[in-house]
Amino acid sequence: MVCTGNICRSAMAEVVLADAAEKLGLDIEVDSAGISSEEAGNPMDYRAVRTLKEAGYDVPPHTARKIRQSDLQNFDLILAMTDGHYRGVRRLGEPAGELLMYRSFEPGATSLDVPDPWYGDMSDFRETLKTVEAATPEILRYIEDSDR
Repeated sequence: MVCTGNICRSAMAEVVLADAAEKLGLDIEVDSAGISSEEAGNPMDYRAVRTLKEAGYDVPPHTARKIRQSDLQNFDLILAMTDGHYRGVRRLGEPAGELLMYRSFEPGATSLDVPDPWYGDMSDFRETLKTVEAATPEILRYIEDSDR
């Protein structure tokens, strides 16, 4: 998953997707990155951590990083949180796998962008978590179908 700084949206999605994949017994590598290096080296935003923990997720240590050229070759599926992130990944080059919008898997989504909770309060982080969780089952179904 890719967002701006890799401390909120993509980091939260990494935790949620990895948790759901593990519960389904799927052996997949789940990772996240940002298109900006501004937050590189920083931990996940404390509000994101709190939101995930309140929802019952185990939150492993996280260190934000910028997406690398090698990510385009090493991952079968890259999920962008917004159209801007999608374009940012495309500027790096052509992915070997697929580059899709995260919310394209959310049934009934009214927008393809996952709103940035960083400027908001805890309710914005909870809403981001709901958005991420809503798309997760279809993402995993897509991955399972692709592996067949």
